[in-house]
This record gives sequence, C-alpha cells and structure tokens, in this order.
Amino acid sequence: MRKTATKQSGKIPAQPGPREVASVKPGVPSDAESVIPGAGPSTHPGERPTVRLRDAGPDDAPRYAPEWLELREGPDAAARAGDLIDPLRIRLANLPGKAGLVIHDLGCGTGSMGRWLAPRLDGPQHWILHDRDPYLLHFAAVASPRSAADGSRVTVETRRGDVGLLTPDALAGASLVTASALLDVLIREEIETLATACTGAGCPALLTLSVAGRVELTSSDPLDDEIADAFNAHQRRGGLLGPDAVTVACEAFSERGATVRLHPSAWRLGPAESALTAQWLRGWVGAAVEERPELKEPAERYLRDRLEACRAGELKVVVHHSDLLALSRPTGGAS
Repeated sequence: MRKTATKQSGKIPAQPGPREVASVKPGVPSDAESVIPGAGPSTHPGERPTVRLRDAGPDDAPRYAPEWLELREGPDAAARAGDLIDPLRIRLANLPGKAGLVIHDLGCGTGSMGRWLAPRLDGPQHWILHDRDPYLLHFAAVASPRSAADGSRVTVETRRGDVGLLTPDALAGASLVTASALLDVLIREEIETLATACTGAGCPALLTLSVAGRVELTSSDPLDDEIADAFNAHQRRGGLLGPDAVTVACEAFSERGATVRLHPSAWRLGPAESALTAQWLRGWVGAAVEERPELKEPAERYLRDRLEACRAGELKVVVHHSDLLALSRPTGGAS
C-alpha cells in the first residue's frame, strides 16, 4: 500500500464572498475542439485521470479540470438518487452523541456533492473536503453551502492528500463518508480499504455516480457497442475497476457487515446539455481509440456524425451510473 500524508489547512467559513466565488468560478474553454482534462484519456500513456494523490509530487498537474466538473454538476445533481436520502437521514438521526454531523467528502473536486447534499440534511454540519488539487479545494471551500435544510450552520475544512487509504482512526468522530464519481477510478485494494475504514468507524457511506458500463444513444449507430466495449476496457487499465467498481464495493461493504442499497443514477443528456455531451463524446471516443487503435478511422467518422447531431439538438444520450448507500453497523450502541 502507498502511504501518503494528508495536510489539514484549517477550518474555512462556509459563506463565500461574492468576489471570491466569481474569481475562481471556472468557464468552458473557447476551443470547442479541445477535450477538457477529466473528460477523456490522459495525455500521458498509462496514466488515468484520478483525484488520488498516490505517489504524485507537489508539482504534478491536476488531472480534472474545473471546467469539466462545472459542466457535469447539473446533470450529476439531477442523476443522484434522492431515494437514498431518507434511509440515510434515519441512520444519521440514530447516531449516538452527535451534536452535529461530521462529513468526509472524498475527492471533492469543486464541492458539488456538498452543494447537493448539505441542503438536504438537517442539523449543524462540518464538512471535511479531501482532494489532491489545492485549487479545487479552494473553490469547494468558498462555494460551499451556507446552511443545512433546517437553517443550521454548515462549515468546512480542506485536506489535501490520498483518499484511497483511509483508516477507521482517520474517520473517528465521522458521521458520514461521501464521494462522487470516485469508485471507478480505484483499485480493488483501495475499495476494500475504504470499506474497512467506514465499517470500522461505524460510519455510513454515500458513494454516487459510479459508471455502470452502459450507454444509450438516440439514434443508435452500429459502432455504439464497439466504442462502449473499448471504453470499458480502457476504464479497467492498470487494475482500476471501472464499471466493475460498484459490484466490488457492494461485496466489500456487505462482507464487513454493512447493509447496502443500490439505486440507478443515469445522466440523461439532451439539447440543453449539449456542451457536456460534446465533451463527453470526445472523451468517450478518445479513450476507446486509445484502447483499440484499429478503431481510429471508423471512430473519426462516428465522432464527426455524433457531434453534428449534438450541435443540431438531435442527439440524446443516457450514461448509466449507480449510487451506493452502505449503512455500517454503528458503534456506541446506536440502533
């Protein structure tokens, strides 16, 4: 296992000033032909876009661009499984000795999970935001929600470091662990470590938007399945779990005594999401061709036609994901 220290930068007030938010709010790049980092394959062969620090040095360039995270935030919010919130609320209400919630958000990016979830939970909340990119951590902190569902205060702090190597001690006092679009860029060992940490701390985990390996495009094309298969193979490079991650996570949490609930959380992209669809298409096809170079010539035609349909407002895409709620047996005598 790789050992990487985390650094706590201190508590940050949850209410951002308007100028602060404006100064860090990302925008969509002007070059419509570019692929935003995170949307497609890495520029370095053998690397995967990942929020994990791993063995990266302090000057290692971030692999998720804020522009990509901004494009996907709305569809992410629409896709997340609201049906998992009620069982989560019930468990959080039964946690022993909690004056407020302490929530660890792993691979927080620009903080979209907090902006979605904090206003859906009651009571004071303190969010601990984990990511390897200090710029994304800053944005997540200043753009965090200011209040909970019942008006209680929300505060945050940031920690830079590896999110795949948590321990039960690191989660001491935690009420909840969250992550979004993270499981599929982990290896089996890291998911097992995450499950051990959460169950050992008696801490529920809400892990959303893991790729399921299935895509539907309307209208269909004979190359759809071949591109999807090549993309899924690319997702599994280097031992990463890709579309197998949810199954592995379910097994890991269940074997450690947690009750696991799954719910679909598909992106449903139409004309209103054309900017995201175009970036997703370039990244999806690019990863497929990187995995299977023999697809290059037919994939160029395929991508050209798909982008033309996207620009014309004629393309609809469903990208399937899964949300997982793992309810670990709480410690301290709670039911």
